Amino acid sequence: HGTNGVSVGEVETLAGKPRDEIVRKMQDFKTGAKPATVMHQLAKGYTDEQIQLLAGWFAAQKAK
Repeated sequence: HGTNGVSVGEVETLAGKPRDEIVRKMQDFKTGAKPATVMHQLAKGYTDEQIQLLAGWFAAQKAK
């Protein structure tokens, strides 16, 4: 998703997104509710607490 969550390509920018939106999407990947090519596998490796922390960090970044 780019340096500090700012994408320079086709992947979605995460910087500045609402924390709850990021958590919801990550949980959807983790449970398989949201299909993906890679993220569903990555999300399974995170605990719910880690997802909350990651979402907070990305939400606090500036979207350039």
